Amino acid sequence: MKNRIEKITQTLDKNKAEAIEVFDLREKNYFVDYAIIASSLGQKHTTALLDHLKKALKPEENFNNVDESGDWVVVDLGDILIHIMTPEYRVKYDMETFLSELGTEH
Repeated sequence: MKNRIEKITQTLDKNKAEAIEVFDLREKNYFVDYAIIASSLGQKHTTALLDHLKKALKPEENFNNVDESGDWVVVDLGDILIHIMTPEYRVKYDMETFLSELGTEH
């Protein structure tokens, strides 16, 4: 698992994704073990990062689902969820707070 996470984050990093964060959700009540969030430089870069991930990870990884909107791409690898977002969307949807607060009582 660690090698898979490293390969994903390295691929994102070398292709100029910014603010890459990994969330270990194994102890949380969530449908994946890990979530990775990265910022793109804009819509075209978001799509380009997805292409780089596909080239770097296939055929080892099974892309169960890919949801693309231009500003936000979600890649479902089964036990890992990758979010690539434009900076505006990242601020707007604040996935970091959501993922950090999973399983905590309010």
